[in-house]
Amino acid sequence: MRWLVVFFIPTCNATNVVGRLLIAALVFVACFILSTEGVAQPVELGTSPPEFSARLIWKHDGRKAKAQLFVKRDRYRIEHMGGVKTELGYASVTIVRLDEQKVWYVLSQRRIVVSVPLTSEYLLPFTVTLEGETSRTLIGDSRVNNHQALLYDVEVRDRVGKTERFFEWVDPDRNVLLKLVSQNRDWYVEYEHVVVSIQPEYYFEAPLGYRIIEAQEAQTPKG
Repeated sequence: MRWLVVFFIPTCNATNVVGRLLIAALVFVACFILSTEGVAQPVELGTSPPEFSARLIWKHDGRKAKAQLFVKRDRYRIEHMGGVKTELGYASVTIVRLDEQKVWYVLSQRRIVVSVPLTSEYLLPFTVTLEGETSRTLIGDSRVNNHQALLYDVEVRDRVGKTERFFEWVDPDRNVLLKLVSQNRDWYVEYEHVVVSIQPEYYFEAPLGYRIIEAQEAQTPKG
């Protein structure tokens, strides 16, 4: 941001004292404005775009996974690179339906969908403001994959009172979460090549002609 500072010089009708005080005040304001230029400023936080696609990089429990991600309000689709191992075979796609509290594993080779109950293990953060957030400190300017970002130190508290701290990188122009790293455990999530756009409804439905198998217990994704 560039600022244009205009100085008004008192006319000959004003006293020299008043004129000097006015000039000094204007110089002080101009110096303050120029001194803050280029310094990281916190963005106004809110919700992330309700629909977008991105390249997902996710590490948890010592395992690192990559996938293509599609998000549409209260549901999202993960197209795995290499697949996810289940008890019935490898799933190429996982669909998380928050509205139904279900996770669907799509096994294309067997033309079946394994439906399991939703647990916290399947939840991904999409909003800049984290659930249970108690404090946030702006560290400063940073970069994620050559993308300009603001870096925050964020503390959250879960429902049982346990606290956890995160480093969070935010796109200041689009207010989009780019990367989140836990300071307390081996976990992080990163979103690359984020494209804000409308996502098709059928991405988040069970494929036509596939048999849905309801599992009583949630499976631990592997792969």
